[in-house]
Amino acid sequence: MLTILDRYILKRYLVTFLGMLMLFVPIGIMANLAEKIGKIIDNEAPLSEVMVFYGNFTLVIGNLLLPIFLFLSIIFFTSKLASNTEIVAILSSGVSYWRFLRPYFIGATLVAILIFMMGMFIVPHASIGFNEFEYKYFKKGRQDRVTENIFNQLNETDYIYVSSFDPNRQIGYNFTYEHFDTIGKLDYKISASNIRWVEKDSVYRLTNYEKREIRNETEYINSKRRLDTIFSFEIDDLTPVSYIAETKNLFELNDFIKDQKSKGASNINAYVLVKYKRWALPIAAFILTVIAVAVSSVKRRGGMGLNLAFGIGVAFVYIFFDKVFGTLAEQSGFSPLLAVLIPNLIFGAFAVYMLMKAKR
Repeated sequence: MLTILDRYILKRYLVTFLGMLMLFVPIGIMANLAEKIGKIIDNEAPLSEVMVFYGNFTLVIGNLLLPIFLFLSIIFFTSKLASNTEIVAILSSGVSYWRFLRPYFIGATLVAILIFMMGMFIVPHASIGFNEFEYKYFKKGRQDRVTENIFNQLNETDYIYVSSFDPNRQIGYNFTYEHFDTIGKLDYKISASNIRWVEKDSVYRLTNYEKREIRNETEYINSKRRLDTIFSFEIDDLTPVSYIAETKNLFELNDFIKDQKSKGASNINAYVLVKYKRWALPIAAFILTVIAVAVSSVKRRGGMGLNLAFGIGVAFVYIFFDKVFGTLAEQSGFSPLLAVLIPNLIFGAFAVYMLMKAKR
């Protein structure tokens, strides 16, 4: 049951947090708009699409920065409590420091639930429109997927390869399809100068088709100038867009990662990293809450300004660590799990240290 003290601190916690969102999200939108307005005008982006984009922008960027907004808002209102000697009065009345932290943890739990629900189910849908608009108007001409030397394992026995892929025309060049038997021996191989998806007929069109099949140690060759056929894969499966993992909810992402692992996808670490980061963000809300309270609950000569400066510094260091280890996981063999755990473990240990120091 919530006491008067719990309700008082929790109300300040949530109101300040919402106020911080209402303040910084519009600033973020205006800053992005000021940077991109030239490209929007040059590319003649419709106003309706621009408005939808910034709605998605608010969800995508806001969700990533929710723990930081939470961190700064706690420092802000807790510093005010400390400067007004309210915290001293609370602790002098016999309330322990751990009891004083209770409403903060309740607030952190509510925010963590919000971050979890947004990251797992709401933001993925917004990421589709956000990224499509980015590549359509802001990154025009840049590829949103790998288009050269694409290898894909469909299952335990089937493999496909194309030397290059044009996603706009949905055509792959120098296509090969290899099927192996249960003991790993090549059963047949299909090759073609190109493979194209014919949407109106729902078939694949192979040009300069050739099939080499081995039966009883004898090789049989069947070739045609053109062949329309059906395969079990979709043309876009050759190379998913680079942001595909960001657009999938919790259950879709788990299935997608499982499917990509079975195919031997080379960029599987990037997909797994997205999954682990979604789980890490709610945890970060608790870690940053503890650090913020520990820093701002002690009255200092520099007052709120010093606390906010320290908080902004910690926030930048946290983002730096997150980016460095995330890049290592995406571009090397570094474990995505460790890439997410290390920053949180470092700041978790720092949170415990600061809390013990503040308690004394």
